[in-house]
Amino acid sequence: MAGEIPDLIATERTGTGKGAARQARRDNLVPGIVYGGGIDPLPINLPFNELLKNLRAGRFLSTLFNMKVDGHDDVRVICRNVQRDVVKDLPTHVDFMRLRRTTKINLFIPVEFVGQETSPGIKRGGVLTVVRPEIELIVTAGEIPDHVTVDVSGLNINDAVTISSVTLPEGAKPTIDRDFVIANVSAPSGLSASDDEEEEAPAADEVPATEQAEE
Repeated sequence: MAGEIPDLIATERTGTGKGAARQARRDNLVPGIVYGGGIDPLPINLPFNELLKNLRAGRFLSTLFNMKVDGHDDVRVICRNVQRDVVKDLPTHVDFMRLRRTTKINLFIPVEFVGQETSPGIKRGGVLTVVRPEIELIVTAGEIPDHVTVDVSGLNINDAVTISSVTLPEGAKPTIDRDFVIANVSAPSGLSASDDEEEEAPAADEVPATEQAEE
């Protein structure tokens, strides 16, 4: 199951229409709506600064939140739309959808790497290069994993681990159909430079006979 789901604190918006929305913005709030889940839509206001901080943190549209509104039960929501001012590019309205436990959603799940201490490539001085620290998966709202475990214990230098070799949590599947790389073990820079020098500097007995004669 998922770890702690971040809270999103809101207040119920009294009144509807453009007048109430304008008043909210004057009060440094962003109006929004929470809909779905088989119950009536709930008009809300969100603190502007908190919303902006979450938006700037990235992946706001693919993050699951625990919506807390005074006088209402907490509910899991995901943002479905952020309207912005065309000039200032600041949020002016936000739409959230309530999620049932069986709802399928796209979320970025962190990757946890194990087996570095036994990887033959890393033992030889190779470097684990993480291509995707997170993987976007289609998951069920009631069964969101904390992370995806990727075992690199069998990787040699220049080996890579792809999504097809990873055991995903039950019920989860990647949003990308192709077999993409998650991480690889690259050769250490010193080893690479040494190999290049050996290739570029032939031994004396490899110099063509005509060149030896001219010398």
